Amino acid sequence: MKVLSVVSCSALLAGAVAAVSAQPAAKSNPLRVSMVAAQASSGGFLGAVEVTITNTSNHTVRVPRWELPSDFMEAKLFQVSRNGEPVQYEGPMVKRPLPGAGDFALLRAGETLRTTVDLSGAYDMAKTGEYIVTLSSPLQHASLSNGEMLKHANGLPMVIQSVPLRLWVDGSDQIDAKGGDNQTMRKPPSGGGTVVNGVSYVGCSTTQINGAGQAVVEARKYSENGKGYLAGNTVGPRYTTWFGAYTSARWGTASQHFVAIDSAMDQSAGQVKINCGCNQSYYAYVYPTRPYEIFVCRAFWSAPLTGTDSKAGTLIHEMSHFNAVAGTDDHVYGQSGAKSLAISDPAAALDNADNHEYFAENNPFQN
Repeated sequence: MKVLSVVSCSALLAGAVAAVSAQPAAKSNPLRVSMVAAQASSGGFLGAVEVTITNTSNHTVRVPRWELPSDFMEAKLFQVSRNGEPVQYEGPMVKRPLPGAGDFALLRAGETLRTTVDLSGAYDMAKTGEYIVTLSSPLQHASLSNGEMLKHANGLPMVIQSVPLRLWVDGSDQIDAKGGDNQTMRKPPSGGGTVVNGVSYVGCSTTQINGAGQAVVEARKYSENGKGYLAGNTVGPRYTTWFGAYTSARWGTASQHFVAIDSAMDQSAGQVKINCGCNQSYYAYVYPTRPYEIFVCRAFWSAPLTGTDSKAGTLIHEMSHFNAVAGTDDHVYGQSGAKSLAISDPAAALDNADNHEYFAENNPFQN
């Protein structure tokens, strides 16, 4: 693989996406990032980048691990384009509970974190062209050891963001070097499953099939209700709380999303697949290019059937992620973050899976 030009980068992490909290905001973002192409043993470039993050403050920084680059991608941390066109993210999209103490990475004062990330495991980089790669990850729940949150004065979390890295990739070299197999993200296998009431179940016990089946029924009610609300063209607090100030274009986008979510949820010939093989602490996850399989995890089984962060709402959240449905992202998690996002950045709220879930759950009830 030949790299004709590489622009390495060093930039102050900054940005926005949001949750308001009671803790004071940090005066500035103490983290600095640089990113360069990782050279293969042959001297070429096979899709890996080296990311360096340094804590320039006098305090320890706590960051949820999934918001930092690692050797296994659990979130869409990078924006990648080829010849000016976005390259689809093919890695897992995860609905997570609030982070616990063990979920944080610590960067002590002056400490540097260095990581090599194989982008080709989560993005299709097998085609020849000019690629532009940018690290961009919201630092929700990140804080300094003095209690200050890594957020701006307006409540928006800061963002770990690099200057774009430009790479020329010869796709034929990459395919030859990797034996034509670019799927390195260790996706779990997907079996045919057992079909019950029109829904496929993989690796599920009878009890799990019953519980997930009830969640599917309630999720269908949620999607139908959300679609009907938006079809009514009456703007109320339910819409503005979760999707922000009204414009006809944004309303149209929300309506299209719920028409698509409802259509996907209503499939009844085994297309919707619930996979019970996940033992992580998550609620659930999906691969956005692999509809309509939803991997449900430990937090899903302990969640209520309906209401805030429910089983039914989780299915709405995950269904919205599929590119064939609404193609949403995970900018922020939780009701507080979703509400703040709707106020500060309605366009991002329309691209955030939790905002779709909370609009559908409508708890507490709003017109």
